[in-house]
Amino acid sequence: MKEFVLQDDFDLSKTNIDYKNELNPQQLEVVLKADGPALVLAGAGSGKTRTITYRVAFLLERGISAEHILLVTFTNKAAKEMVSRVEQLLGTYPTGLWGGTFHSIANRLLRMYADRIGFSPNFTIIDQEDAKALVNVCIKELEVDTTARRFPSPAKMHGIMSYARNSGRSVGEVIEERYANFIELTSVIERVAELYESRKRAADAMDFDDLLLRLRELLYTDPVVRDRLAQQFEYILVDEYQDTNVVQAEIIRQLASVHQNVLVVGDDAQSIYSFRAAEIRNILGFPKTYEGTKTFHLTTNYRSTPEILAVANKSILQNKDQFEKKLTAVRESIEKPYLVPAGNQQEEAQYIAQQVLALRTEGVALCEMAVLFRAAFHSQALEFELMKRDIPYEYRGGLKFFERAHVKDVVAHLRLRLNPRDEVAWMRVLGLQPGIGLVTAQKIIQQLQGYDSLIEIVNTEMKVGKRATAGWMTCLRTMRKLALEELPGDLIRAVIAGDYRDYLEAEYPDFMDRLDDLEQFALFAEGYTSLKTFLDEVSLTGEYGAIREYGEYEDEEKMILSTIHQAKGLEWDTVFVMHLLDGKFPIGAALEERGGLEEERRLFYVATTRARKQLFFTYPIASGYDTLMISQPSMFLKELPDELFEQVRLKRSISPLTRSSWEQDEPTIVLDDYGERDEIDVSGLSFLRNVDEL
Repeated sequence: MKEFVLQDDFDLSKTNIDYKNELNPQQLEVVLKADGPALVLAGAGSGKTRTITYRVAFLLERGISAEHILLVTFTNKAAKEMVSRVEQLLGTYPTGLWGGTFHSIANRLLRMYADRIGFSPNFTIIDQEDAKALVNVCIKELEVDTTARRFPSPAKMHGIMSYARNSGRSVGEVIEERYANFIELTSVIERVAELYESRKRAADAMDFDDLLLRLRELLYTDPVVRDRLAQQFEYILVDEYQDTNVVQAEIIRQLASVHQNVLVVGDDAQSIYSFRAAEIRNILGFPKTYEGTKTFHLTTNYRSTPEILAVANKSILQNKDQFEKKLTAVRESIEKPYLVPAGNQQEEAQYIAQQVLALRTEGVALCEMAVLFRAAFHSQALEFELMKRDIPYEYRGGLKFFERAHVKDVVAHLRLRLNPRDEVAWMRVLGLQPGIGLVTAQKIIQQLQGYDSLIEIVNTEMKVGKRATAGWMTCLRTMRKLALEELPGDLIRAVIAGDYRDYLEAEYPDFMDRLDDLEQFALFAEGYTSLKTFLDEVSLTGEYGAIREYGEYEDEEKMILSTIHQAKGLEWDTVFVMHLLDGKFPIGAALEERGGLEEERRLFYVATTRARKQLFFTYPIASGYDTLMISQPSMFLKELPDELFEQVRLKRSISPLTRSSWEQDEPTIVLDDYGERDEIDVSGLSFLRNVDEL
């Protein structure tokens, strides 16, 4: 009888890649032993991309055909990068490998099997703009009265439907849980959603959500196709598994139903996208979902210093609903993270700006410095300070503060308070009103010519069409409030307190963030007593931003300002995490949601682990401008021992640099902590001393 000896381990001497020398022991174990269901808990900076890449290369060297490997990522960039690295390792392109995002993979599969669920192979994919346009068509077809009361905009409607579909909830449940202000409109919104679905089906069209939903439908309703695909994909690898929603997790489970060789890589400590319907239970429950799961840990951190990781490890330890973890640093010790309480928001901004300039002088490139914050509105004071000091920056995750539509809307209202003849401002304000289009707005503006004050305008009867009457009356209500106020901060709050709040609520899914922006704007405006000076300042700031973006400075090096969500996956030598206040980080709303506090702490963990060498935590003791409102530092700071930080005490507080103070050409007198007078020459601190320098 002939004998054959079974080999438990693949002979690495027969490979072209030196796996043992190119991977650390934890990574090597994943690459060699991750057959069957496997969960790889990859800590921040632990080389997960490298591990996945080498695993794919190993499978190919082991003789697995490329078309039997499915690599799923969350961005096309990540997929291309991994496939490119595999090509570099093997010296040949892995032709036939299935690699891409969930949506791109779904599109490929549906092109092959769409007829099995009632679509043609040539179905149309409608993008976000087309989807919103179709929602608008449905609203009009149902003759929904959007002028009687604010109705969700097409963008917000689509957001409600999208969240419902990706989270496995009904539209009604989502409205009740997340959009309580629209509860009375639930039945109407549900009718719009139903019509939207039927119109897509009739047009043989799918939106981005449909690509996933229809693939799941195909896999659940057609066992022949499911088994065929599950047989084909012998090995499945999924990156960033902590960010998957319930639909994506179900798709993977169906595709892995035959071979069960599904390797998911992720970090539950970096699950921060529940607002996009990401479900942390997918990764936490993976071992229960897949019987016989092998769990691997990547804990060697190649990014941060031991001092930075000490903060990260201690912080995330406070979470209960998680896998236990502790990152270990490869880098040598440098210095502890700095904890910097500032007197107020302006002082916090001044400290960061001065520190950036000092580090730049020491040789740290601006592009290797980043300032991170929980919400976009936290950056407003800092943006103003950076502009004053001529520090170029790039804003990640949206528009710079003064470029945002809602900020421009409010500024337009203030411009009318100062100059009722401002036609450009009138066009913007009137364009916000229901029933007022371009032609009607132009007719109204013609009637306003010759009026020099808002009081005259609000007391004059204007001729407007029937459709525009409600919108014009809404506008007049706001103008009456503005006519009664003088100070910039009070004027901004008058706009917010009026019908503009209702407009934001109906128009934008993120209206609460926009309201926070405007409250921050009002706080900033409290530093000014002259509306003209304030508007001059804002206008010149916008002009400066345009010059920086499109003019002579376009290609220069810039530091980074970013929300923490947008910073995930990135890293810098020096990181500032600012505005660390209770109620701001964690945000108050998170404390009311199931698992909200732990997700906020994961967000703090993500921010901390973006830094390689230096880390600064800052917060203002007084939360307003020129106020005595004392704030508490974030609980995420208070729950950490003092010995993890280098404490910094700011010795003096500088008054805000308004245009009037620039033009005095006299020293500003302040008191230091010991009551002594210090003279600070403000000349040279500003990038614009006067308008003539433009």
